[in-house]
Amino acid sequence: MAISLQKGRKVSLEKKSSAGLGEIHVNLNWNSVPQNQGFLKSLFGGQQGIDLDLGCLYELKNGQKGAVQALGNSFGSLTKPPYMSLDGDDRTGAAAAGENLRINGNQISNIKRVLVYTFIYEGVANWQQADATVTIKYPGAEDLIVKMDSYNSNDTMCALALFENVGDETFSVEKIVRFFGGHAMMDRAFDWGLNWRPGRK
Repeated sequence: MAISLQKGRKVSLEKKSSAGLGEIHVNLNWNSVPQNQGFLKSLFGGQQGIDLDLGCLYELKNGQKGAVQALGNSFGSLTKPPYMSLDGDDRTGAAAAGENLRINGNQISNIKRVLVYTFIYEGVANWQQADATVTIKYPGAEDLIVKMDSYNSNDTMCALALFENVGDETFSVEKIVRFFGGHAMMDRAFDWGLNWRPGRK
């Protein structure tokens, strides 16, 4: 069973034991091969596919802020601040596991908020053909699905979901699916206050 999040609606991830929420697993999967070319054409030098990157902005209770993403090799850590990490970088979308962000829910008292996003590192900004889906899993609960069902944007970045700490016992999760021209514009929209500079991976 899975619950499909509706835009603007919040769902709660609540502690199931005294230990905490456990590990929260955020998975991004997408179709890397544009529908108008097919798999074989892509193998023989057809139109370039889509490389989506998963990442997040985080703010801790102590005021520390930053980003976890492959760009800049900021992969984070589960066991020390920021208590969240990115598994790796799927350059093609072909890996069955997609891209995965893990959040240490047992450290919820140290985490204020997390904004999960994806951006197109390479390829055209055709979100409909990418058909990206985010699945949020945590122990003892149904999966939460964030479907990118808004497509009419040429912007290369999309804020997907916002996690917010509620009383150090619960994360509220809200589907965002809002598009931006880059990291700095998304940062300003959510009042994060980071300084951004161009980077590569």
